[in-house]
Amino acid sequence: MPIRENLAANLRRLIRRHVSVSAVCRELGINRTQFERYLQGKAVPNKATASLICDYFKIDENELYREPAVAAASGDGHASLRQTLYENMVRPPSPAIASGTYFTYFSIPGRPDLLMRSVTFVRREADLVTFRRVTRPALGDVQGGASVPGNHYGVAISRLNWIYFSGINRRRTSEPSIITVQWAPISEPVLVGRAIVLTGSGPAFVSVIMRQDFARISMKRAMRMARIVRLDDPSVDRLVVSLAREADKLG
Repeated sequence: MPIRENLAANLRRLIRRHVSVSAVCRELGINRTQFERYLQGKAVPNKATASLICDYFKIDENELYREPAVAAASGDGHASLRQTLYENMVRPPSPAIASGTYFTYFSIPGRPDLLMRSVTFVRREADLVTFRRVTRPALGDVQGGASVPGNHYGVAISRLNWIYFSGINRRRTSEPSIITVQWAPISEPVLVGRAIVLTGSGPAFVSVIMRQDFARISMKRAMRMARIVRLDDPSVDRLVVSLAREADKLG
């Protein structure tokens, strides 16, 4: 087979292990249109881009261009298991959540006066819901806050009326994360639940509140707002403050 066809077949095989083509392009920083040309066998990447792709999929360059049957046979023997696990994870029902920007507030152990405010970008493509969540490190004097910056990518799934945001931090720790929330039984649209997060003293089980940004502020501004905030900070939604205090009382 021509090298372009080998590349296309191998890329399609590798992408099946991931959330979507769009998610892969975003994480690689490669233009979606150009990447589609690789997938269709219309172009091959230059040396720098090929190296980037190989690093991302954790393969050597020979595997990227060799005959597809050979590449598949020499690949990970657990690929079919991973595919089965992925398919079971994203099977219906799809989460009842719309695309958009959500501010995600985490309680901080031992500091009921503070919240860690992250920003979560939710993307819906048909029934598949993916997300990116950005968290900044805590200030040096905030005990129990996030120990490292967070840049989590993952998939949202729905089971038994709960929405699970399961992802991996793309920063140096690469720790997994999971948030489980459901729509609060009130008139305002707000998600409440619990999460496992990495703190300065290790993993912690904390309360979490997610509130969509209906004002549609810019991504740049939203990213700047991802920081430790006090409950009396005027930028914090009053409903979030009320729910946070209620959660603290319940422990």
